[in-house]
Amino acid sequence: MLIGLPTALLSFSSCDKNDDPPKTKTQLLTQSTWKFKTATANGTDVSSSLQTCQKDNLLTFSSGGNGNVNEGPSKCNGADPDNIPFTWAFASGETLINVSNPLFTNGATSLTLLSLTETELVVEMLYNPPIGPAITMVITFIH
Repeated sequence: MLIGLPTALLSFSSCDKNDDPPKTKTQLLTQSTWKFKTATANGTDVSSSLQTCQKDNLLTFSSGGNGNVNEGPSKCNGADPDNIPFTWAFASGETLINVSNPLFTNGATSLTLLSLTETELVVEMLYNPPIGPAITMVITFIH
């Protein structure tokens, strides 16, 4: 009887949350609201170059392909609505996220997905400044 007890204890201890299947990219993207963390161009941090009114935005991706940009406490234009809806879809084997509206002024609508975890979203996008050539930026969002 004592020999069966350790075996039973081992079977119960092997059933933990690590046995759950990994989350899909859609589940990871849509599980919570994202906020800006950093932006880099050519390996240089350019976060301070972005307007505060864009860095304080909150992004929400819904599993049905809809999304929302909440303007946060500051707006670039006082006439802007508090919430701006967009649509999104994965493309190219879930390596691209296409959005109907740029997430940043002068930003592209096709984002290359570099990394997506439970707590961090890293995308690369083309940014077209008002003056000068286009810049490839890497933007990190967190929960």
